[in-house]
Amino acid sequence: MTSLSTTPAAVHSPRRLGRARAAVAVLFLTNGALFANLLPHYPSIKAELELSNAALGISIAAFPLGAILAGLASGSLIRRFRSARVATAGTILIGLAILIAGLAPSWPALTAALFIAGSMDAIVDVAQNSHGLRVQKLYKRSILNSFHAVWSIGAVLGGLMGAAAAGLEIPRGIHLSASLVLFSILALVFYRFLLPGAEPEDPATEHEDRPAGSANGNLRRWVMVGALAALVLIAAAGALVEDAGSSWAAVYLEGPLGAPVTIAALGYVALVGLQFVGRLVGDRLVDRFGQRAVAQAGGALAAAGMGIALLFPSVPLTIIGFGLAGLGVATLVPAAMHSADELPGLKAGTGLTVVSWLMRLGFLLSPPIVGAIADATSLRTGLLVVPLAGLLVLLASPVLPRRAHRG
Repeated sequence: MTSLSTTPAAVHSPRRLGRARAAVAVLFLTNGALFANLLPHYPSIKAELELSNAALGISIAAFPLGAILAGLASGSLIRRFRSARVATAGTILIGLAILIAGLAPSWPALTAALFIAGSMDAIVDVAQNSHGLRVQKLYKRSILNSFHAVWSIGAVLGGLMGAAAAGLEIPRGIHLSASLVLFSILALVFYRFLLPGAEPEDPATEHEDRPAGSANGNLRRWVMVGALAALVLIAAAGALVEDAGSSWAAVYLEGPLGAPVTIAALGYVALVGLQFVGRLVGDRLVDRFGQRAVAQAGGALAAAGMGIALLFPSVPLTIIGFGLAGLGVATLVPAAMHSADELPGLKAGTGLTVVSWLMRLGFLLSPPIVGAIADATSLRTGLLVVPLAGLLVLLASPVLPRRAHRG
């Protein structure tokens, strides 16, 4: 632990900051990879436990449900134990829960394990983003989007590992144990390079001791609540578009549009592929044009791209539409988290926790809402939620800073 007991000058040195940035990137990589390792095993788990589609769906829904119920504890845990410790310990616990889910002997055990994994994932998500924002402040330029790009790499890596293990018929216990050990070691090795000390408090909170009933205090409180609600809307819009692609792209392309199975898979591939590209270049765009302009351009791109695809339905246009939607929402969640973390008058991690928590409602509510609309009308109509999400981003975008944050 001696490496963490450094002087302020050493902590701010380019070499030290570079190591801290790499360590945060490893946290995002492991977070993306751990759960993705389990996904290719769902068919075999379903068959072995003799689950219906509805029963498996309930088990899968336990993950976002656990995240929603546990998410609000993130801020207090970070303030008490520090974001570095919470993220590292939580990563190991996610891996353990995924291993238990893979070996679950019954439906209740599978559901409970996924619930715990979702709970830990929500806490780790806030902790790693909180620490990433600390590093970003010291860099004095935007780097948060690059961390989310690394998360996408981790998700692809985990999915490929799981697919390879399933294809080679490696027992789930061996595969998921190896995944747990590998990514836990990575998190523990890089823990020593994370920033030392507790989370910095917002200096603005020191001046929030005015009487609760004062006009100025009430006005500031309502402005803060309104800003936080707008940021939640922006993050939830990004989550809704991501979920629409993962849940419905293949179903829409293969069903109403009649695309072959291999082609139908390209809708989601286009979305996550261009989202990854958007996150790679997102930091440079934010530094040059500011979060508000980038979010507005992204919202317009998602609304126009998917709107045109739905207005003139065809396989090529739909694949392009999902890709443009993914590119458009690439920076929304990092932007909302960054702005929420810097809202004056809130304790460290509170705004970030609220946005991360409520954002997950998009993942939980989007599938049944789109499904209900599709059953009542058509899936094409249900997918109008994607361009609608882009328009909501345009409406809420004024809450984002016009210029890039420079620390």
